[in-house]
Amino acid sequence: MKIFLGADHRGQDLKNEVKKYLEENGFTVEDSQIESHEGDDYPDFAYDVCMKVLKEDGLGILLCGTGIGMSIAANKIKGIRCAKVNNENESFLAKNHNAANVIALSYKLTIDEVIPIVDMFIATKPASEERHLRRIEKINKIENNTYTL
Repeated sequence: MKIFLGADHRGQDLKNEVKKYLEENGFTVEDSQIESHEGDDYPDFAYDVCMKVLKEDGLGILLCGTGIGMSIAANKIKGIRCAKVNNENESFLAKNHNAANVIALSYKLTIDEVIPIVDMFIATKPASEERHLRRIEKINKIENNTYTL
């Protein structure tokens, strides 16, 4: 499984630490090719990473100031379910209950806080319980503008 990483200027240092950790643990990692610089725009990185996640059926990890902007931008892309997570439990729930294929993190987290979040995200199986699958299907219908109450 390939993991795609993207970060604006605020998240670059932490992204580099995450990349090093993942590569040292045998994962194939691809960095966003968008140049990061002061004044860059997080939607560019979200778009780049999410398009790669969709194309190669991988997972994505996005970092910015809070993770909120990245998650909002990512969720505008059909087929992406991005969760802004703060801890290991949220990472588990995002993937297991909501079939998240991308997570967004704040650059203010330390690498020691991020490693368990990333490990959980990668290791967790996607949703399989009927109640979660039913809810995901409703989300898909909203995304496709076919949802009705």
